[in-house]
Amino acid sequence: MSLAIGSTAFPADGAIPSQFTCEGKDVSPPLAWRGAPAGTKSYALIVDDPDAPDPAAPKMTWVHWVLYDIPPSAGGLDQAVRSEALPPGTREGRNDWKRTGYGGPCPPIGRHRYFFKLYALDTTLPKLAHPDKAALEKAMAGHILAEAALIGTYQKGR
Repeated sequence: MSLAIGSTAFPADGAIPSQFTCEGKDVSPPLAWRGAPAGTKSYALIVDDPDAPDPAAPKMTWVHWVLYDIPPSAGGLDQAVRSEALPPGTREGRNDWKRTGYGGPCPPIGRHRYFFKLYALDTTLPKLAHPDKAALEKAMAGHILAEAALIGTYQKGR
């Protein structure tokens, strides 16, 4: 079995419900994963939007959530998980709002894709002092055993 990630809140390639966005409660969706390869010592999770600011002319990838050192015993994350309720040992990085924690979809125009990318690592990473996506990817280099992605979409209703 290979590494897989999913959510009970939306199907793969499906619409993300508004409660998980800036138009709703802006809380994280529930996530579950399975199929960690042998030797997995931790997971990392990066949620980003490669369609920013306009899917017709993307200029950047906007980062919504960065987590690392998620213990291998964790099989997912609860809906609306807060920092203090993350699995023990989990560390948080900075999103593109320059803060830790989840920031939901809030596209300025059009329907965007949101990638929930899970990485199984052969190590725990050193404390990185709230790394951004680039710093986390650099630290993970050479340690990724497997990766999986869940893609959801969102377009503002108003």
